[in-house]
Amino acid sequence: MNEIAMRLEELERLGLDRSLRVVDGPQGPRVTLDGESVLLLCSNNYLGLADHPKVREAAADAALRWGVGAGASRLVSGTMTIHAQLERRLAAYTGSEACVLFGSGYLANLGTIGALAGPGDAIFSDALNHASIIDGCRASRARVVVYRHRDCAHLERCLREQGGAGRRLIVTDSVFSMDGDVAPLARIVELAHAHDARVLVDEAHAIGAIGPGGRGAVAAAGLTGEVDVLVGTLGKALGSYGAYVCASAEMVRYLINSARALIFSTAPGPPAVAGALAALQLLEDEPRTTVERLRAAAGILRDALLAEGFQVQRGEMQIVPIVVGDSERTVRLCGAALRHGVFAQAIRPPTVPLGTSRLRLTAIASHTDEQLRDAAVALARAAREIGLDPAALGSSTDGAPLASAV
Repeated sequence: MNEIAMRLEELERLGLDRSLRVVDGPQGPRVTLDGESVLLLCSNNYLGLADHPKVREAAADAALRWGVGAGASRLVSGTMTIHAQLERRLAAYTGSEACVLFGSGYLANLGTIGALAGPGDAIFSDALNHASIIDGCRASRARVVVYRHRDCAHLERCLREQGGAGRRLIVTDSVFSMDGDVAPLARIVELAHAHDARVLVDEAHAIGAIGPGGRGAVAAAGLTGEVDVLVGTLGKALGSYGAYVCASAEMVRYLINSARALIFSTAPGPPAVAGALAALQLLEDEPRTTVERLRAAAGILRDALLAEGFQVQRGEMQIVPIVVGDSERTVRLCGAALRHGVFAQAIRPPTVPLGTSRLRLTAIASHTDEQLRDAAVALARAAREIGLDPAALGSSTDGAPLASAV
């Protein structure tokens, strides 16, 4: 048996093998999966804008006007008027001086972190940051200091005791993608000022979801203009694909000249950019049917899960983890939920820490109240069907396996 086959066999034995699930049709509250209509409860299309008629029309019109692809990198001939238009709009929306688009959130973090820290510098990174941040830290070749999740006392100690004479950069998600909890941004900014560090905040799961008008966790914390670099995505609440970095005009100019993931990647395609522009317009014009509806849907889902016995927290955050613990049982729960008409993907290591495998549920603004309540009932039935007690499944992520048999 060759090395690749052995590794695949090991992943299967550990319950960590993965395969692609193919959705037929647009991303909406319900999708067709393997020929069956199921309720989609694991999408990052938080505002339901990926299939909004105005967003689809804007993308189609852009393809006819500008073509499908940008044809080159940003610094060659790939920057088009529509890119500049979206950059101006995003800068205004986030209260920043300037903005630059990247091809994806992964590229944005990889390029920006690498431009802001390198050999001889120090990066201070939350233990549960997204993989794109982790890989950006590694690729930078800076010294990486990992502080305990959301633990500012530990971060302060790390800043005081480590770092050296080089540049210092604190990097954190604002809303953490697997748990839906929020970084203590005000204290992080305070510590950065005290220890001569820059701050990069990834707002991927916050834009469109929290803050005034969905402007994110930085705005919610009253820190607009006080964070050095904001990274955001077009591929979640804005229903498209690509990413952006908002910062001072000086910082954006520096990134254009220094971020290798920007310099050496083809610019985002015009249809995706136009779709994001239309989505941003809807977000600004219709907060009641986008941001406020998402918050309401999240609250309904959480209350419905609590009514079925799941140990989740009340609130309005759209990311709701149902932590099982064991990988194999999590996969079984995912399969049982599908049989009951709910698509909630199993999330396992290395995406989450060992012993915290889960179903990562997400509410979207276009879910109906009835759909979300029915989903909670279906998930409880699915759990009991495979011998799990909903009361033993919840949001705790202390690393201990949580699932127990009924």
